[in-house]
Amino acid sequence: MMARIVFLLLAVSAAASAWAEPIRLTYSNFFPPTHVQSKLAEEWCQEVARRTGGAVVIDYYPGGTLTKPQNAYDGVVEGISDIAMSAFAYTKGRFPLLSGLDLPLGYPTGALATRVANEALARFAPKEVNDVHVLYLHAHGPGILHTVAKPVTRLEDVSGLKIRATGSSAAVVAALGASPVAMPMNDAYQALQKRVVDGSMYPVETNKGWKMAEVVDFMIDTRATAYTTVFFVAMNKAAWDRIPVEHQRTITALCQEWAAKHGAAWDESDREGRKFFLEKGKKIITLSAEEEGRWRAAMEPVLAQYIEACQKAGLDGAGLVSFVQERLR
Repeated sequence: MMARIVFLLLAVSAAASAWAEPIRLTYSNFFPPTHVQSKLAEEWCQEVARRTGGAVVIDYYPGGTLTKPQNAYDGVVEGISDIAMSAFAYTKGRFPLLSGLDLPLGYPTGALATRVANEALARFAPKEVNDVHVLYLHAHGPGILHTVAKPVTRLEDVSGLKIRATGSSAAVVAALGASPVAMPMNDAYQALQKRVVDGSMYPVETNKGWKMAEVVDFMIDTRATAYTTVFFVAMNKAAWDRIPVEHQRTITALCQEWAAKHGAAWDESDREGRKFFLEKGKKIITLSAEEEGRWRAAMEPVLAQYIEACQKAGLDGAGLVSFVQERLR
């Protein structure tokens, strides 16, 4: 008799769980819905629902419709969205240690940049992101200079240009002798089209992903200034705490898978972006070996300034730079 009662209680409990309301969350992303990084984010939402058996359901808002890229992090902290994807670089000064990941360290691929960024997050555990639960990071392939109308073959050709750049790429632009103009990617197309700026720093994928090949003319293909932009996928802490531990474990494992997917997608997008750029009849410029050395030398003060700023703030910027450089060798 007792065994039957226990069985019935378990059956009732299982039925109640099956009919329980799912935990419903919101996800804000500035990437447009057609961009591969947005598609991956949406697939991640669907996979969370599948792997948690519908216990966690995520409503997805691409294209900056819920929070703008520069407000996405604070939006998560304040609970405007439960989850958001954006770039650390869009909030200047907010992430003093992690901004070092974006430095011109010669990143060769998005896959490697993504892996190194997540390793650095785990290694240094910066307090600057303690007000959210970081799900994972991902990063694009080498960011390089693109210009409108003016070909660039020497350092002197960059002098005086107005170049759209954010975060550490702004320091790269300044070191090259140009004037950095801060703006999110959403605004760059029109700014280039109307010649508000003379060029932009971005990875090759952007030529297709954001259609920039339609409004720029030259790509300066050099590893000397190859930076990356690290994107975060972060979650409101209270929202994370609402999720049962077993589902937290499932989501954490899924995030590790998805970070790698994002990195691989960045590299595939770079290949497509280069092809699209050439199909538009635009020109790729390769620097001479001598000029490459001059551009690389111009980046040394950028690294030094970051390390010095970190030292003053009591942060291990030198350690982070060394950590990344060792893993890029």
